[in-house]
Amino acid sequence: MRWIGLLLCLWPGLALANDWAALETPGALAIMRHALAPGTGDPAAFRLGDCATQRNLDDRGRAQARAIGDAFRARGIAFDRVLTSQWCRTRETAELLDLGPVIEAPELNSFFRDFSTRAAQTRAARALIEGGEGRLMLVTHQVNISALTGRGTRSGEVLVIRPAGDGVEVLGSILIDP
Repeated sequence: MRWIGLLLCLWPGLALANDWAALETPGALAIMRHALAPGTGDPAAFRLGDCATQRNLDDRGRAQARAIGDAFRARGIAFDRVLTSQWCRTRETAELLDLGPVIEAPELNSFFRDFSTRAAQTRAARALIEGGEGRLMLVTHQVNISALTGRGTRSGEVLVIRPAGDGVEVLGSILIDP
C-alpha cells in the first residue's frame, strides 16, 4: 500500500481526492481554498484592492488554478457563478479556473488578521451559501473554510459541501496535483 502513496506523490496531474460524484448531490456546491501563494497571511502593509501589498499566486499557483479548471471542464462541470473573496490571490484563482462568471463576495474575505470577526464572517458566508441559486463555486481562504466546515484544506483543494442545519455538511473533496 505504501507504493500507492508514493505513486500519488510522483504522478503530476493525478487527482489525489476524487469525489466528483458528490457534486451531483442535490444542494451541493464547491468551496475552494485559493491556489498556491507562498507564505502565510499578508504583509503588514496589506491593502485591499492593491495586489502589490498582498501575498499573491506564484507561477506554480497559476498553473495549479489552470489545471484545476481543466479537470472540471474535462468532466463537463461549470458553474453559474464563481464567488470569490476580494483578495487578489482568490480573485486570480477564480479567474484562472475559467469555470463561470467571477463575482466578488466580501462575505468570503479572510479574517486571518482579525479573528474577532470570525463568527460574523462565518454567518455571512453561510447566508451566502444558503441563498445561492444555481450551481455555485466559492473561492476563499483556509480560515473561512475551516470555520464553515471544521476541516483544513490544502492550497487548491475543493470541498464539496451543502447547507445542513446551522452549518454545512462536507460531501467530498477534490484535490488535483498539477
